[in-house]
Amino acid sequence: MTTQKSPTPQKTSGMMAGLIVKEAMILEVERMIGMGEYEYIRLAHRVHGRSIRQIQRETGHDRKTIRKALEGEALKYAPRAQQPYPVLGAYREVIDQWLREDKEEPKKQRHTARRIYHRLVGEYGFQGSESAIRHYVREARVRLGVGNAQVFIPLDPECGQEAEVDWGNGVAYIKGVRTGIKFLCMRSRYSGKHFVRAYLCERQQAFFDAHIHAFSFFGGIFPTLVYDNLSSAIKDILRGRQRIEQESFVKFRSYYTFGARFCNVNSGHEKGGVEGMVGYVRRNYLVPIPCVENLEELNQRLLTDCLAFGDHRISGRDRTVNELFEHERQHLLRLPAVAFSNIQTRTGKINPYSTLLVDKNHYSAPARFVGFTVHINLGIDRIDIFWDGKKIATHPRVFGNNKWQLDPQHYLEVIRQRPGSFQTARPILQWRQVWPGCLEKLLERFQKTQGETDGIKDFISVLMLYRDHRADEVQAAIELALENHISSSEGVKHILLHSGPDTAVSAPLSNWPATITPNVTVYGQLGGVR
Repeated sequence: MTTQKSPTPQKTSGMMAGLIVKEAMILEVERMIGMGEYEYIRLAHRVHGRSIRQIQRETGHDRKTIRKALEGEALKYAPRAQQPYPVLGAYREVIDQWLREDKEEPKKQRHTARRIYHRLVGEYGFQGSESAIRHYVREARVRLGVGNAQVFIPLDPECGQEAEVDWGNGVAYIKGVRTGIKFLCMRSRYSGKHFVRAYLCERQQAFFDAHIHAFSFFGGIFPTLVYDNLSSAIKDILRGRQRIEQESFVKFRSYYTFGARFCNVNSGHEKGGVEGMVGYVRRNYLVPIPCVENLEELNQRLLTDCLAFGDHRISGRDRTVNELFEHERQHLLRLPAVAFSNIQTRTGKINPYSTLLVDKNHYSAPARFVGFTVHINLGIDRIDIFWDGKKIATHPRVFGNNKWQLDPQHYLEVIRQRPGSFQTARPILQWRQVWPGCLEKLLERFQKTQGETDGIKDFISVLMLYRDHRADEVQAAIELALENHISSSEGVKHILLHSGPDTAVSAPLSNWPATITPNVTVYGQLGGVR
């Protein structure tokens, strides 16, 4: 008779573990009953009258599962009451501590899931997977309130009440040179209609100029404009929404009678419409990169694009952008009779280089005003210099540092006194890059016939003719002088003054009255002859 041995403790524990696994598998299979099996169980019992035992033999499902299918609706996966993390174990407390500390750190310097994974591997010898870390970090952030996603509220803006304003940047080829540009975009919150204008800088005058053109484009003024905390309008940021505005900005918006509202710091989503429009302009209006001769040509293209925009419907609206804007236009504030001047006035002193330093750039004035204090009218696109109420110089405005706007006419008298500086004088070098080829030929002839020094002096006299005559007239006179082998400035000047279309032409004598026959009898009396 054989005796049956009782299982050892090790075998008992193994058997128990196996039973637990088997039971878990059975429960999982029960949860995985398909819709077809659910239908079969209910039809077999309710329609065909089969018993639960018979259905169990046919399907292999447990009788409890069959009874549940007969009692209620289709079974689905049962959610876990708690997500197990068997590999993480004690690491969870470490992760939670790091995430709690992140609450006090800058948003851009907080732990990512990948950074947590690498720290656990390097500092604690973690052997698990990165995906497990990602899953746990996602759940822990919600539980600890770290980095929750922002929630946005859908809004229905009032008609003709608000517009959003923002700067964008891009690139354009201006006269063949790749140039960085700034463009200001103003977008209506109600209709979505927008206006865009490009500049070479983001200075306050450009900011104001863009507003002036935008108001003209819209045909009115929005009562409220929404901005970032840009320095063109804000002097200081106080607590909450309190701001100290720039005095010049207050003057500007008071002239146009609109109100300004500024977003919270680092909260560009508060004007999300114009934020998205800036990207749209960059991707559509500036692609391919525009090639233009000047900024005005670029702005004309942008204006054409803005006018063409609006034949579509924004999501959630029942009318097109243009239809909404036509209705909105009636609610805008009317424009003032005269546009804002947008001119800055300053004073300055002409330095020994006969230039005036304005915003770190040099603008020339006639040499006779060296040492004089002058008045300056500074516009967005040009600068005018005045002395004693008279304009003495005008230049296109440039932006940047240490750029020179030199008018050669301001230096010609000095150069004629010092002809040795002619070849290296910066005003002449800049002019020679663009002047017509006939001037080079004339200079060569003057130097050949008069000598180098006298030829340069006489040639400068020809250059002075550009002060009082149109460039095309002077050029035509020079070409005619070259054809007739004239080698002096007086000859060129004579041709310029007497060969133009306005030159007087002698009238025919046939139209003159008949001459009076003189009385010569008195001649004898003058000489004493009878």
